[in-house]
Amino acid sequence: MADYLTISELTNEFGLTTRTLRFYEDEGLIKPVRRGRQRLYRPSDRTRLKLILRGKRLGLSLDEISDVIDMYRQPPGEAGQLNLLIEKIEARRQDMRQKLADIQETIEELDAVEETCRSRLSVLSSDS
Repeated sequence: MADYLTISELTNEFGLTTRTLRFYEDEGLIKPVRRGRQRLYRPSDRTRLKLILRGKRLGLSLDEISDVIDMYRQPPGEAGQLNLLIEKIEARRQDMRQKLADIQETIEELDAVEETCRSRLSVLSSDS
């Protein structure tokens, strides 16, 4: 049994809830071995979980994460997986850059409206 991890060991290691781990299982992202009602996770499940969490941190959807992970075992293999991941990263980076530009524009608009409000308050104060 030393080659297997329990659900408690994985949730503690990665700071996840058992509900989250079961959700990933329901989505088909990890497939533990079952012994009765007990779930036993292989080292490959642990690796997949690391990849899932990395993908989530990068902002990838579970479908995108699944595509990248599953490609490793199928043609074109690791090279295809890496190329797909690069494409996903580039798309995510572009999306984040656009959001950053949108945020900067909104901040500038807020600054301008605030300045207008302060100027108007100044005029109102001096008229009193």
